[in-house]
Amino acid sequence: MEQNEVLKALRRDHAAELKLAAERLKGTARHTEIIPSPVLSEMTGHEILLKPENLQVTGSFKIRGAYNKIASLSDEQLAHGIVTASAGNHAQGVAYAARERGAKATICMPQITPPLKVDATKAYGADVVLCGEVFDESAAHAQELSDTEGMIYVPPFDDYEVLCGQGTIGLEILEDVPNVTDVVVPLGGGGLGAGVALAIKTFKPEVRVIGAIPEGSPAWKNSLAAGRVVAADQVRTSAEGVAVKRPGDLTFALLNEFLDDLVTVTERDINEMILLMLEKH
Repeated sequence: MEQNEVLKALRRDHAAELKLAAERLKGTARHTEIIPSPVLSEMTGHEILLKPENLQVTGSFKIRGAYNKIASLSDEQLAHGIVTASAGNHAQGVAYAARERGAKATICMPQITPPLKVDATKAYGADVVLCGEVFDESAAHAQELSDTEGMIYVPPFDDYEVLCGQGTIGLEILEDVPNVTDVVVPLGGGGLGAGVALAIKTFKPEVRVIGAIPEGSPAWKNSLAAGRVVAADQVRTSAEGVAVKRPGDLTFALLNEFLDDLVTVTERDINEMILLMLEKH
């Protein structure tokens, strides 16, 4: 994202934009419940609550940002069609949101994308184009379609409307748990983390927001330490949803201001916690 676009986004009325996102999402995204985790509470000595966005429409929080972005577009823009690149949850979120708004969606996916993910995206009415060996090549093709055919590109995370959509999670946390003291969010590209942090710090700044990253995905750790976006040389983690080489420019600007702490977890931590969640939740 260009620096002038970042600065323009930072000057917007965050409270109003977050409330608008919540209003747009009514009747589309679920207000997911907060559930207690006795096993994690016992392990940590603190009351731990979970917000299971895997129960969200399309199975992921990504519908929030995708729908808010697409709902912000004019009828004229929608008529040009929607395009994005993704091999996962963002693809399905955009496909679903475009269908709900009556727009044609084209999703560019790497050729190695598992057929299950391709079929799930097509099931929401999107056209899927398999192109490129890796995500970056698919993203380049999606941007080319946007440039040459006038289609509206919906970024997966580095976009103000997208992150405000994800930020409705923060609004729901504040509504459902008014005495919350700490909120922990995973950091990939930063759309979820920046959105939640923006919501929390806008409406209840005393609440601490803590980011969590795998040790094999150090881009956020390096960037926050340097005070600027720093791309990682390599990423090695089984947590593919947060495996990014470079944070977003806007998401970095927001988290650099609002993030209170950052914790790093090992691959062993991740694998053990997956098993624990399957057994206990």
